[in-house]
Amino acid sequence: MKKTSLITTILLALAIIVLYALYFTGAGKGTPGPEKSEQEISQPAAGSIVYIRIDSLFNKYDFFIDLQADLTAKARIVEDDLTKKGRAFENDVNNFQEKVQKGLITRSQAETQQNQLAARQQELEQYAQQKQLELAEENQVMLNRVLDALRTYLAEYRVINNYDLILTTDGSSNTVIEGSKALDITTDVVNALNREYAKSRK
Repeated sequence: MKKTSLITTILLALAIIVLYALYFTGAGKGTPGPEKSEQEISQPAAGSIVYIRIDSLFNKYDFFIDLQADLTAKARIVEDDLTKKGRAFENDVNNFQEKVQKGLITRSQAETQQNQLAARQQELEQYAQQKQLELAEENQVMLNRVLDALRTYLAEYRVINNYDLILTTDGSSNTVIEGSKALDITTDVVNALNREYAKSRK
């Protein structure tokens, strides 16, 4: 039996599950600079081009944080389940190999059990892939829900404040924004979003 193949598949699935759960937590990112207090934030003038730091917004948006906590909990359950199934399978393979080495089963019995273990290995690999896809889909739905809430709010926010354009930056090397801190509306937007979310939960 190729135990290494199954264990590798399960470990890869677990790694991807963890990545989905931690994708937007800010792990591995540099420590963000100090936030301005609400008193220090001055509203940009009408007609301005303003911007939002989307990674910072996600890390402080309560709606996203709650959805992410739910997804992380589901990922842990899947991880525990896959680990349990993988260990049980590995034990059964070891027991089978021990019986074969000691001559405790016939050649026909060994062939039957080997075929059963091979089928079980394939089922476990398919199960791990299925759970990986399910978590990937839930992660995408989570992001879609958060982005939809953000777009809906910003459409009204832009009109009310008469801004020409609202940009977003994720702080990656692919996105470069050189602008005044006065044009950074992240704190104002996330505070407003959190107020709306708090109302929706009551």
